[in-house]
Amino acid sequence: MLGWAITFAVLALLAGFLGFFSLAGAAASIAKLLFLVFLVLLVVGFVVRALRGQSVT
Repeated sequence: MLGWAITFAVLALLAGFLGFFSLAGAAASIAKLLFLVFLVLLVVGFVVRALRGQSVT
């Protein structure tokens, strides 16, 4: 998930640099959404592991 977020962020930067601003905006929005999903799943995973008594690191 994080890999896809980074991919879309790089795509947004490249598209913005080349002047494709609508594509850059769409790619940036997708990157933000994927990063937020990654963070939510990360926190949920930490909480579940902590509740089970396992190490979260």
